[in-house]
Amino acid sequence: MTGTGTGTSLGEGPVREGPFRVGLVGYGLAGSVFHAPLIAATEGLTLDTVVTSNTDRQQQARDEFPDVRIAATPDELWPRAHELDLIVIASPNRTHVPIATAALKAGLPVVVDKPIAGTAADARELAALADERGLLLSVFQNRRWDNDFLTLQKLVTEGGLGDVYRFESRFERWRPEPKGGWRESGDPAEVGGLLFDLGSHVVDQALVLFGPAASVYAESDVRRAGAEADDDTFIAITHTNGVRSHLYVSATTAQLGPRFRTLGSKAGYVKYGLDPQEAALRDGERPVAGKEKEWGVEPEELWGRVGSGESPATGGGTPVPTVPGAYPSYYAAVAAALSGTGENPVTALEAAAALDVLEGARRSARENVTVTL
Repeated sequence: MTGTGTGTSLGEGPVREGPFRVGLVGYGLAGSVFHAPLIAATEGLTLDTVVTSNTDRQQQARDEFPDVRIAATPDELWPRAHELDLIVIASPNRTHVPIATAALKAGLPVVVDKPIAGTAADARELAALADERGLLLSVFQNRRWDNDFLTLQKLVTEGGLGDVYRFESRFERWRPEPKGGWRESGDPAEVGGLLFDLGSHVVDQALVLFGPAASVYAESDVRRAGAEADDDTFIAITHTNGVRSHLYVSATTAQLGPRFRTLGSKAGYVKYGLDPQEAALRDGERPVAGKEKEWGVEPEELWGRVGSGESPATGGGTPVPTVPGAYPSYYAAVAAALSGTGENPVTALEAAAALDVLEGARRSARENVTVTL
């Protein structure tokens, strides 16, 4: 298998046949709601082992996947690395780098949930290790396959908005009471807070749409009583091509703004509401191989609108059909990369570029400066 940490095509190497056996580390929200169902629905992949020390989650995994094997710790996987073809890391953020390092050193390809690491330097070290070992290292940036993002990407690519001047993206929630747990911990080692959580998504989307960042400015606050990590953050990116991205991630938004508001020289695109795939997965719905066109479809009344000089809130502009969301496409691409017939869908170096922005944003908010990247 050829090196893939930097996105090298696997099609240059020998073709391998699946199904590829997957070890999934972590069975909390990310592991049980996102990764396990998508892995199980992907032709060419089979969920072999779930790693969790939590006995309730072990039983949940057995109930949902009766043939799955259970391990209490990742260290139980390495002696039988020859029985596995891929490790998926969906454990807390602080564990991503050490587990990914151990998996790569055991000779196993790796998928890591975002953020791949707490620093861009750590992400690049992992990419170098993957290249050295000739192993796949991919990052689960599932929101590249959100319905609204796919729709906006199509509009931008086809020139429907003209030259884009400003991109506004909001991932806002109303959660006035902290839930606790590592995601809201103030311990820097946990890599918690919304900047690195939801910020990983909105920054990645902005970079995919409009290219590298030249500078970043940010405002980051802890608003809720008892909260330890940032829960209300704004990120402003100036891209090297002159586009400005204004990105909002918040748990304190009593009135939600549009998910996207994109302004160009010809028209603007405004879209409200979140992609339905996460809610469907949480409700127990599952994508089915061969029926991808039935997954992630949005009703017409939720379509975004394209227009100029009009307010979508009052029905202005023209409704644009929302491209169906496609989370299953990520693992289909991973399976193709493992087989040697496709490319890494999200490379570690792409994730490192997003971490450059997030680290710059954290410094900007702390020092009240604009950071040149």
